[in-house]
Amino acid sequence: MTHLRAPQLIASQRALFEIPEDVTYLNCASMSPQLRTVTAAGLAAVQTKASPWKLTAHDWFAGAEPLRALFGQIVNAEPDAIAIVPAASYGLAVAAANVPVRAGQSLLVLDREFPSSYYTWRELATRTGATLRVVSREPGASWTDALLAAIDDDVAVVATPNCHWTDGRLIDLERIAPRVRAVGAALVVDASQSLGAYPFDVQVVQPDFLVTVGYKWLMGPYSLGYLYVAPRWRTSGTPIEQSWITRAGAEDFARLVDYADDFRDGARRFDMGEFSQFVLMPMASAALAQILAWGVHDIALSLDGLTSLLASEVRVLGCDVPPDAERVRHMLGVEIPGGVPAGLAERLASSRVYVSVRGDSIRVAPHLYNDARDIGRFVALLRASLASSD
Repeated sequence: MTHLRAPQLIASQRALFEIPEDVTYLNCASMSPQLRTVTAAGLAAVQTKASPWKLTAHDWFAGAEPLRALFGQIVNAEPDAIAIVPAASYGLAVAAANVPVRAGQSLLVLDREFPSSYYTWRELATRTGATLRVVSREPGASWTDALLAAIDDDVAVVATPNCHWTDGRLIDLERIAPRVRAVGAALVVDASQSLGAYPFDVQVVQPDFLVTVGYKWLMGPYSLGYLYVAPRWRTSGTPIEQSWITRAGAEDFARLVDYADDFRDGARRFDMGEFSQFVLMPMASAALAQILAWGVHDIALSLDGLTSLLASEVRVLGCDVPPDAERVRHMLGVEIPGGVPAGLAERLASSRVYVSVRGDSIRVAPHLYNDARDIGRFVALLRASLASSD
């Protein structure tokens, strides 16, 4: 993920999306709008799928390879390091099936972590006799410091995102990772709320496993995501399903009854069954190509301008937001003293302004289709709502 030049602001990209003028969509952390190029790729793929007699054995595998390479560019990894998965929960399950855990050891997760991660590690703790330790953050403290303080010699796995999914508070993995390695633990990262809008380099962080969905900040279709696998797991790791398509020699359909014990090279052993995804893969490739054309560093800088403007505006209203040094730049949790008023998100949506409520926060997640006018519209409606509830 080489980035030699200084990041540059990106002008509004709204024309690349099919977003009506009266819609203020600030909810990319839930699901991104679809790029016109992604829609076009999907329509073309649907038409191609109408003629299956034109598919060759090669076609079942070929679409995945450019996708691995594109995603690899985003995280600075070679294509062999990337598996294709249907969901973050699938990638987390792969990690849980492979990381070594003994009875009496600890598995660390953040307080109020996304359910898929919490359930995965709770089940592994129950199965192995380990202890699931939920790391809390004291008021005024950072998640990074809280997690660092919790890592000791008994820890087997640190499972963490790059930012908290409810409010965008940063977990500095470049500080966390060396401590994880020092105690001999495994680092498993769910980057679903950061990859594509926040720079990440697997060569620097060196996670054992990193998973992300494709339909949020990577702007691809639903049900297709990515799993980065560190080198030590690529030759001996255990997949969670026994699919024919992940086995060595699977390209030769005439010899599939000659059962193979070996897997295809690299992280491909962890690919989901039916990873060919004849319709979704062209869409995902178009989305990743656009992310790379913009540049993740430039995306992050451009979104920083919007979330910083938002932070300053809502502070005037008496709302709380994470300190600038303790948040990512592409999403922001806004906390209202006394809690988020019931039905606020629905009232905003009735005015065609779309955000999410997650935990105690109004989660505002803009992208390059937004500008300062969208932030102003949200703030004006929030101000009016707070005034009416006084």
